[in-house]
Amino acid sequence: MRIHQITLSLLISVLAAGPAIAASKEEKRVMDATDIVDQLLRMPERGVPPALLSRAYAVAVIPRVIKLGFGLGARRGKGVLVVRQEDNSWSNPAFITLTGGSIGFQIGAQSTDIILVFKTRTSVDGITQGKLTLGADASIAAGPIGRSAEAATDITFKSEVYSYSRSRGLFAGVALSGAGVTMDRKANAAFYGSAAITPEQIFRSAGNAAPQAANSFVQVLTAQTQRLPMRPGSAAAAARKRDIQPQESTRSEVRTYGMNTNDET
Repeated sequence: MRIHQITLSLLISVLAAGPAIAASKEEKRVMDATDIVDQLLRMPERGVPPALLSRAYAVAVIPRVIKLGFGLGARRGKGVLVVRQEDNSWSNPAFITLTGGSIGFQIGAQSTDIILVFKTRTSVDGITQGKLTLGADASIAAGPIGRSAEAATDITFKSEVYSYSRSRGLFAGVALSGAGVTMDRKANAAFYGSAAITPEQIFRSAGNAAPQAANSFVQVLTAQTQRLPMRPGSAAAAARKRDIQPQESTRSEVRTYGMNTNDET
């Protein structure tokens, strides 16, 4: 009888520890993304141009994207995505997955950090509603590097998405045409403690509704973009605080966030 009790206690302990283990993995992903953004601050002449970040609707950071090549190439990584709110602050992060392939003779493996800068809400809508294929559903270009690049490139930044990679501590533009970006709903559920939480609920929730790792990421990104308030989770965001629990309706509310006030809701 005692053996059964011990076995049951161990089983309960394992089940209780499961969500914590999963959540710690997501926290590590957010912390890695925070480190990548922090590196942008340390090398302004070799990072994403401030003029591009100031026009960004959303930013995705994907640490340690693995690219394998044995004849055909494959790329996969997991990261986070934030969108700009109506008060010009950044939202809480939602988790995403990047997958893609390439054709041509390749051999070997490589790990790089990826940053995607989204110019339009349409691109983010594609991710929240299923999948966005870069180059097909949204035009993508390897992003210009550094402050001096703003004068040498098209200052209007006409592409919908700009892509960057960091390898050996240096940032560079990278071609990601054909790669797909999807929501990592399992990671969202583990991090925010709700199996039914949607990306829209994450984006519009108050900053203090997120774990501390998310707040740190948002604050570092805010420091990088400079023109934004230092604590996006407070003030106006707190005034709009909403219940993060899932709503009964399954109708997408993706148009409830963003800066484009001309769109109809």
